[in-house]
Amino acid sequence: MLPTPRADIAPNTLDYENVPLVAPQGFREYDARWLFEKEINLLGVQALGLGLGTLIHELGVKPEIAVGHDYRSYSTSIKQALITGLLTAGVKVHDIGLALSPVAYFSQFALDVPCVAMVTASHNENGWTGVKMGANRPLTFGPDEMSRLKEIVLGGEGKSRDGGGYAYVDDMRDRYIADMTDRPKLKRKLKVVAACGNGTAGAFMPDVLKATGAEIIPLDCELDHTFPRYNPNPEDMEMLHALRDAVLEHKADVGLAFDGDGDRCGVVDNTGEEIFADKVGVMLARDLAQQHPNAKFVVDVKSTGLFLTDPVLQKLGATTDYWKTGHSYIKRRSHELGALVGFEKSGHYFFNTPIGRGYDDGCVAALAVLDMLERAPDRSMADLKNDLPKTWGSPTMSPHCPDDKKYGVVDKVVAHYTAKFVAGETLMGQKIRDVVTVNGIRLTLEDGTWGLVRASSNKPGLVVVVESPASEENLRAMFEEIDGVLSQHPEVGEYDQKL
Repeated sequence: MLPTPRADIAPNTLDYENVPLVAPQGFREYDARWLFEKEINLLGVQALGLGLGTLIHELGVKPEIAVGHDYRSYSTSIKQALITGLLTAGVKVHDIGLALSPVAYFSQFALDVPCVAMVTASHNENGWTGVKMGANRPLTFGPDEMSRLKEIVLGGEGKSRDGGGYAYVDDMRDRYIADMTDRPKLKRKLKVVAACGNGTAGAFMPDVLKATGAEIIPLDCELDHTFPRYNPNPEDMEMLHALRDAVLEHKADVGLAFDGDGDRCGVVDNTGEEIFADKVGVMLARDLAQQHPNAKFVVDVKSTGLFLTDPVLQKLGATTDYWKTGHSYIKRRSHELGALVGFEKSGHYFFNTPIGRGYDDGCVAALAVLDMLERAPDRSMADLKNDLPKTWGSPTMSPHCPDDKKYGVVDKVVAHYTAKFVAGETLMGQKIRDVVTVNGIRLTLEDGTWGLVRASSNKPGLVVVVESPASEENLRAMFEEIDGVLSQHPEVGEYDQKL
């Protein structure tokens, strides 16, 4: 058996080669992420695989799992260490090779296996690694499963069992692409820029999009694990601005940006203007509600208030439930409520039957955008965007805050604004209309201007989002209000981006 993992092992030592290094903070709310070699070593990954296999047996599901990895330089070795642990735990492993997260989720259905483990740090910077896991397709682990996995791994409770097995699946990429392209070709002639940030999506998305009949201009689709131009994150303005420049250069109808593991999609319209993913969600909800009257949607608390106030959605009988941010949370909530789609501001979209299988897939989202344009042959992407009621919104902004401090800071911010709300105090000369504390705090003023503060679920930082249907001035005033409160906490550091 492996020694019990520790969190205090220095690299380049005897212990580092013999004892699993696993930092506790790597177990997040709904997946796991560490700085490789600093917070977890290969023996630690092996211990994680042993713990995951033990949990699979504990959950009483068939001990069979699909495992894939992204294109980071170290992901293959991490996947092999994870597989070693799973085999030791008596789990049959289907190794699907290089994959996107949605390809791994797809493989659960294609191979008829209940469990999945995808080695990826998604859009996190190089140096990070992680695993997205599930044992009940199409759902992935939530806090309960992640807490139990943490107990098993850190407590050395992983158990060796007989019955493990290994099979390499060499055609999952082809099977996924065939599934995505089994659809009628577009009748509308569309020119599309596809940006992949040199991440794993470059091996999948251009081929799928070409099969629609659209003209595809690839942007940074060559695989390069150094991410030489920008981090593949469709929420980062650097990636969106590169996409904007390409859209304008090629006079494209739309630009689509995919993150490192392909489960998110960002959009730039034909004028080169980025459309934040929650606004794209409203546009898609309008289109889909035409096809599915009285449709139900789920959105995260970072998302625009238009899902509730948009007159078109109201006329079509659409209803929306706001829920916790996080792909596992929105996926589960959408599944539980039977929603047609779940939308996250980060660009995770969860299309349920008859559009998708319930998991987040940037490719399905991209195809939905193209289908929306197909159904509006006389309208451009900018036209559809401009049809929405005007609001001024921010990108997702993330000030640094250590993992062991961020939840405490958020608790203090929640208490601060809740007290103001209860006391009937004003902000920006307005009363606070309501507060939502299901995930951090989202406070809304009388004119609909709102701000959100929550802890990031997958990195050491907070999340700040603001929006105003009244004016850009009120948007900025709300950000300054929240930023002023956060600046009183010395644990809060620099932002990754600001207004």
